[in-house]
Amino acid sequence: MIKAAEKASKSMIRDFGEVEKLQVSKKGPYDFVTKTDKYVEKILIEELSKAKKNYSFISEETGEINNKDKENIWVIDPIDGTTNFLHGIPHFAICIALQSKGVIVSGLIFDPVKDEMYFSERNKGAFMNNQRLRVSKKNSIENCLFSSNQEGVKFSDLNTRCTGCAALDLAYVASGRLDGFFHNKINLWDVAAGSLMIEEAGGIVNDLSKFEINNINIRAASGAINEKMLKKLENF
Repeated sequence: MIKAAEKASKSMIRDFGEVEKLQVSKKGPYDFVTKTDKYVEKILIEELSKAKKNYSFISEETGEINNKDKENIWVIDPIDGTTNFLHGIPHFAICIALQSKGVIVSGLIFDPVKDEMYFSERNKGAFMNNQRLRVSKKNSIENCLFSSNQEGVKFSDLNTRCTGCAALDLAYVASGRLDGFFHNKINLWDVAAGSLMIEEAGGIVNDLSKFEINNINIRAASGAINEKMLKKLENF
């Protein structure tokens, strides 16, 4: 997973450098970024297939790819935070998760701009660049910082940001930078890796298996603040 993400990120960073030049053109960078998305996905699928040739895939761009082994599935998002990428904002990530028999068993979120590699394996912990991650221990909700999408920010009276990259939001909850994350109607490939990361860093995530893969309502936070956050979000 790490090798695949590192290889795919090289073309991503190169293309991100081009995006800023395209901002000022009449056509804009949209078509260019779509090609980047598909090319990054192609590299990820190729590299992961070399390691596990029979595993299946769920990807944002291509959808489901059913191979011989349908119990082990790579869940990938080549660029989470595409709109940020499109506008030359350096806040986006590559996401890879491995789902085995319906359970996420490992996850990776790579921020190539900041060179931050988040990785977790079930029952083995969560790490960023080989440093162990732990969720925040703050227990006063007034001192906490949360992240969501625009609807979440409007709804909530919590101190909330909308960064445009759900995967990094979840990684930040796992690392204690943020205290919680909530989002309605989000896709599995946006949250699969990050949800495991938060659990492995000592946080709490609601049961995502109850939802369809493209219509997930996620609630994730440190153990210290989870119940207080959920109380605030009862009607969201």
